[in-house]
Amino acid sequence: MNFKDKKITVMGLGLLGRGVGVVKYLVSKGAKVTITDLKTDKELKSSIEEIKKFYKNIKYQISNIKITNKKSRINKKYRILNTRYKIHPIKFILGGHRLSDFKNVDMVFKAAGVPLDSPYIAESRRHNVPVVMDDALFAREASCKIIGVTGTRGKTTTSTLIYELAKATGKKAYLAGNIKGVATLPLLDKVKKDDLMVLELSSWQLQGWHDLKISPHIALVTNIYRDHMNYYKNSMAKYVEDKKAILKYQAKNDFLVLNRNCSWCKKFVKEAKGKVIWFSKNDVAAKWRLKILGEHNLENIAAAMAVGKILGLSPSQIKKAAENFRGISGRMEFAGEADRVKYYNDTTATMPEATVAALSALAETKKQKNEKTKKQIVLIAGGADKNLKFNDLAKAIKKYTKAVVLLNGTATPKIQHQLRVTRYGLPVTLANSMPEAVRTASKFAARDDIVLLSPACASFGMFKNEFDRGEQFTKEFSNIK
Repeated sequence: MNFKDKKITVMGLGLLGRGVGVVKYLVSKGAKVTITDLKTDKELKSSIEEIKKFYKNIKYQISNIKITNKKSRINKKYRILNTRYKIHPIKFILGGHRLSDFKNVDMVFKAAGVPLDSPYIAESRRHNVPVVMDDALFAREASCKIIGVTGTRGKTTTSTLIYELAKATGKKAYLAGNIKGVATLPLLDKVKKDDLMVLELSSWQLQGWHDLKISPHIALVTNIYRDHMNYYKNSMAKYVEDKKAILKYQAKNDFLVLNRNCSWCKKFVKEAKGKVIWFSKNDVAAKWRLKILGEHNLENIAAAMAVGKILGLSPSQIKKAAENFRGISGRMEFAGEADRVKYYNDTTATMPEATVAALSALAETKKQKNEKTKKQIVLIAGGADKNLKFNDLAKAIKKYTKAVVLLNGTATPKIQHQLRVTRYGLPVTLANSMPEAVRTASKFAARDDIVLLSPACASFGMFKNEFDRGEQFTKEFSNIK
């Protein structure tokens, strides 16, 4: 696409790097960019500084908006640098949005997580302004084959292993999408026709694929569970509809890879237009020496194996990649050991099912088969509510843990209630910070025990994001060590 001199509003800069990457790309192509975000310039300092560092010779206008009733009070800060290069100034409208920035423009870039009923996006559509998203626009413009991975759990692990398999084909491969710090659109300048692109796609990102009515050549669904119900207002149907964009616009020469043990996948197959390939954890040979733990990871490996076969890899090539795979940072990641206590960072467990899987996997390593076995896991959990249910989590906590430390948050009272319902009689304490949580957990842990951060909840409130939560856990473990 030609972005030169186009007026483009970027809705949602964020702190994970993807928004920054999109802005850098658009400005480098000569676009007139307005960035608008609900966060203020102070909250977005790291992202703004990254943009300023990259474009040292640009004029910036930063405006913080304070919304009061129907009026907007604007506090403007001007930061002017040299403008030797013919690059359009970047305008920041922060702390809120203005309807005027969503009409009379050539395009709106929407970040993942923008509300479904956003009045600003509705304003753009009323004025026939195209609303696009990073990954979907890349997919429409790119000439390479795209492998898209979605699901409620296991997306990143599966996508990353598929990326390793894609490299094993001898072709140039890329990994992007719902990956921290990686914007997809700028990769248009790098990818070639014969390359392979692996995209991890959240339900929010897939909204852009619905808008453009496209689906990837190879589409994979790891599983579907109830999640993000705070965003979807308790509508599982709306959540699933977003997920279905990954297969809805496929053609007969495309591939759809589905989980045999997922009830939703069995419904998806009825709408499949491409060739359907099923996978299950039983596809993974028991004799393989895997480095990642848990029954759930067998499903992730099986999913990647199915894609590997489509790519034409031999069984030995697939086996080698699976056995060499060490997992992903923040996903049951071994942080280290202190005083004979092992610490695991599972910060990306933002739903109860993920924490149940982590507890089960680690308990298996300790051979905790039943209630009579000594419990050796101290769990750090809790946080922000996504309108999910915690009854199964409470049962798993009762089965596997010797103590629980709960991070303060809107979901924490719900977990406490379910623990009372299950008559969990072991210590449960609250913590108002990660340092407090780690210190408390370490006191409950004895030699050969495990301290597991697996929150089962979202991170907002106490942390910038789930990655910040995991980084704080690792830092505090280092202090104990």
